[in-house]
Amino acid sequence: MKRFGRLEQIRRMDPVADALEIFRLSVAFEFPWDYTRALELALYRTYAVPSVGRLLAQTAELTGRTQKRYDDTVLLLDAVVEHGFGSAEGRTAIRRINQMHRSYDISDDDMRYVLSTFVVMPRRWIDTYSWRRLSRHEIVASTEYYRTLGRHMGIPAIPETYEEFEALLDSYEEAHFGWDEQARRVSDATLDLMASWYPRPLAPLLRTATRALLDEPLLRAFRYEPPGRGVSALVRRAVRTRGRLVRLLPPRRAPHFARQNREIKGYPNGYRVAGLGTRPVPGAGGCPVRYPDISAADSLE
Repeated sequence: MKRFGRLEQIRRMDPVADALEIFRLSVAFEFPWDYTRALELALYRTYAVPSVGRLLAQTAELTGRTQKRYDDTVLLLDAVVEHGFGSAEGRTAIRRINQMHRSYDISDDDMRYVLSTFVVMPRRWIDTYSWRRLSRHEIVASTEYYRTLGRHMGIPAIPETYEEFEALLDSYEEAHFGWDEQARRVSDATLDLMASWYPRPLAPLLRTATRALLDEPLLRAFRYEPPGRGVSALVRRAVRTRGRLVRLLPPRRAPHFARQNREIKGYPNGYRVAGLGTRPVPGAGGCPVRYPDISAADSLE
């Protein structure tokens, strides 16, 4: 296959009817590294909404068990991408996601916002840093994929187009981004986790490089000192250079799913999808309510 052969294949498919397959080709073949980085950033920026960041701090999952929470989130989302919504693995993953979310009093607005980060941030990252831009087919397919995921999660009033998701994300962040001490603790723990994946002497440099990739509203919400212009320009240029080098490589022959990422550290002996995630106890660890154990994934059958 030629370097742009898979893109030609994608353009011959229906971006709505074949949304899952197009999304899988894009995630696992065309941009596996970029999707990982973009979704990390997508989840990270939700901490800057105080209602989200504060809840995550209260559960202590992202401050006391940061690696496990990272692993579980990645693996649950990855199971749906790899196996599909109708598979046993995909249905189990969505059921676990819903069981965890239903243990907390999370607003529909916050849920829609988090979903919008999954739709918008990968496009922004890939168009800025990767070896090619996303095609319109891929944008529509990823939007449809996450609309389907949102329906399985029982999120109401889901936007219908990428442009609507983007408008939601921008307006929600403008209205809700703000300082929260507990959210800052979650942010610090996440930056520490990312630095821990590399040799310890590099940790300060990696924290600075990560902050250099954050936009000004995020830096302001967490009250981080912005890296100097020269540092930010150097880091962003380096990531763009990586994309240009990837463009020169032959196309990937085998899929690379997120479960294969070196950053997944917590399951050296393997895992079961049903065993991933937490099982919150009402009244403890920031868990105020218990909802019926019924998954939207089951109700959509």
